[in-house]
Amino acid sequence: MIRNNRMQSRSESGTRGPGRGGDRDKKREGRGPGGPGGPRFFQKKVCRFCSDRSALIDYKDMERLRRFLTEKGKIMPRRITGNCAKHQRVLRKAIKRARHAAFLAFQID
Repeated sequence: MIRNNRMQSRSESGTRGPGRGGDRDKKREGRGPGGPGGPRFFQKKVCRFCSDRSALIDYKDMERLRRFLTEKGKIMPRRITGNCAKHQRVLRKAIKRARHAAFLAFQID
């Protein structure tokens, strides 16, 4: 019983001890569509190559490959683009082939 009272008083005060980010809970208030501290909803990203079977990944198609590169020339990760693992691997290989064939730059300054 004594231990539970200590834990409750610690959580009620909002302090979690030194170096543990005691104000973290306060910063999260007000975020998300569910109101303060409510659940966050996001829209599931769909692989555009799975949904559109006619879209092929080709190393010579620069316009399509540039959509999957950052401003610095890095390949965007799956969690941002929404590609499935299979098509992300094919896309990565196509970007690397385009770089070696000098269609795309390795690094953009």
